Amino acid sequence: MKKRALLSIAVGLLLAGCASPIKPLTSASQTIEQTVNAEQQKQADKTQALVKCQQLCQDTLSSDGVDFEVGPCLSNEIAPDWVCDVAHEPRQAVDNEAANQCEAFRAGRASHFVEVDGNCNVVQAR
Repeated sequence: MKKRALLSIAVGLLLAGCASPIKPLTSASQTIEQTVNAEQQKQADKTQALVKCQQLCQDTLSSDGVDFEVGPCLSNEIAPDWVCDVAHEPRQAVDNEAANQCEAFRAGRASHFVEVDGNCNVVQAR
């Protein structure tokens, strides 16, 4: 009888030690909320970059007389982590030349770009 009681206690202790703690539900909801907030911020930054790039393009086109045929970089930081560049649609060889691309993107200081055409229409953004 004593052996059985001791064996039951030993098995109980072993099983209790194997159970992993359960994370509270608030931890899971906080993780989800943080993920959603991060995605919303990324989308807000992209929207800001698109709007600002088109506006800068229109302002530059109307005031500076910059030659958009070579696809110049308009801004190395139009929004956090975003550059604004002029490109052709369809893409031309001149668009791939380093001199016509934003230096911040080439150097890795910016991870995203907005490309607009000579009429300030968005060609691509990523």
